[in-house]
Amino acid sequence: RSASGALEALPWVRVVNLARALGEIGDAGFWRIALDGDAPTTLDAALGSSQPALVLGSEGEGLRPLTIENCDQVARLPITGMESLNVLNAAAVALY
Repeated sequence: RSASGALEALPWVRVVNLARALGEIGDAGFWRIALDGDAPTTLDAALGSSQPALVLGSEGEGLRPLTIENCDQVARLPITGMESLNVLNAAAVALY
């Protein structure tokens, strides 16, 4: 809760069906990039010139298969010396 202060300043939306919402995001022209530590492509290579929409999974379990199916590409952060980051740190690095 202490890290959620920006929610008051940023627009956000709650969805009932994530797969359907990802479809609508794609229809709106966004390139949906799922972050996964085992992906063969790095995030910088996946970005290209499109409008990115980053999709991150939950702690521990990661992304569900149906969520990955509804993304355009799967990418990883170019980190060395560790297997992965928790989702908050991965989001911060990816957005930077």
